[in-house]
Parts: sequence; structure tokens; C-alpha cells
Amino acid sequence: MTTQALLSPDILLAVWLSPSFPVGAFAYSHGLEWAVEAGDVGDEATLVAWLADLVEHGGARADAILLAACWRAMRARDFVALAAANELALALAPSAERKLETSQQGRSFLSAIEAAWNAPAIEAASAYLADEIAYPVAIAIACAAHDVPLAHACRSFALAFVANLVSAGVRLSVIGQTQGQLALARLAPSLAELGAFAAQSTIDDLGSASFRSDIASMRHETQYSRIFRS
Repeated sequence: MTTQALLSPDILLAVWLSPSFPVGAFAYSHGLEWAVEAGDVGDEATLVAWLADLVEHGGARADAILLAACWRAMRARDFVALAAANELALALAPSAERKLETSQQGRSFLSAIEAAWNAPAIEAASAYLADEIAYPVAIAIACAAHDVPLAHACRSFALAFVANLVSAGVRLSVIGQTQGQLALARLAPSLAELGAFAAQSTIDDLGSASFRSDIASMRHETQYSRIFRS
């Protein structure tokens, strides 16, 4: 039995979704930087409200649903369906920066997985995918190949999604580090609900109603002063 086979799903997800995993997540704010510039987000309450909308109606929800669909395709070794879901994920990006955010992280994630955590199923899936790979698709590939339970993967992904944006809020000086933890504590129940829902979802559940966030990602492309790539 290999060392990797002895690792639990908890350990795998802790490594893969850690800020130290080389995907460059720290460089992206998902439009939050423009929201701060525009005055939509300026304190803990408005940041939590903004992120709650992403969890309930926006990118976090959509990506968790896509992750679930791709996890099932991987488990069934249906690489045609996997490739189709990846194309859909990329096509759904509402702006150039949002597409860069998901495709750059997806490609970086899969490259790191292939280098350090590879498996035959991952190699087989890669052969069906284009150079651009959406981030939740790449995570689904790794999780399915290493037997990480779907609900656990969806819940951990949603937490990592929000935690990265809370970190962006700290770096934008909207909140302090302790307030960041308070924000995560307030959002934790919604994240657990999203994980459970996404694990039971299908592609037909895809949809978004976070228009202000989508506009933020577009406005950020021409924002004069910025520290994030999205």
C-alpha cells in the first residue's frame, strides 16, 4: 500500500485546499476589490452579506454544483461528460477576469496534482480536457480519483472559496484578522448547507442571481488602482 493510499480525505483536502497549494488563489478577489472601491463592501457586516450572496446565489454555489457533476463523471469514467462540464464551466464565466481566475487556478491545480498526487484516472481524464480547465473541475478530478467523498469535497471547496475572499477582505483593510474569523463563523452554517445541497445536485440546478458580483468582475478589469487580478 502506498503512502498516499493511507491518507484520509481530511488530510488530502487540507493539503489541496490550503493557501500554500500552488494555484495562486491569493491573487484573485472575485470582484471583491471593485466592490470595496465602489463602497458596496466596507466592514464586516457588508462583507458577510456579499459573501453570503455568493454562497446562496453566486459563484460559490455554481462552482460547487459543477464540482459535483464532474466528480460523478469521473467516478463513472465518463470523460466525455467531464469535458462537456468543463466547457460549460468556462463558458459560464461572466467576464474575462472571472474566466482567468477559474482557468488559471484549474490548470495550476491539476499540474500540481499530476506532479505530486497522480493516479491513472487523473491521467485518463487529462487526455480528454483542453488546456483550459475550470478550478472546480480540476478539484473534482483529484477528489474522485482519490476516493474523497463528494459531500466532503463540496463542503471543503465552498469553505476554501469563502476563506480566500475573507483573506482578500483582510488584505484590502476592510476587516482585521479576528473579524475575518468572525465572518467565517457567521458563514459556516451556510457553507455546510451548500456542501450538502451540492452533493445532491445536478447540472439542472445551475443558475446565478449575483448580478452585482458579476458587474464587479467586469468593472475590476479597468479599475485604475488594484492589487488583485480579479
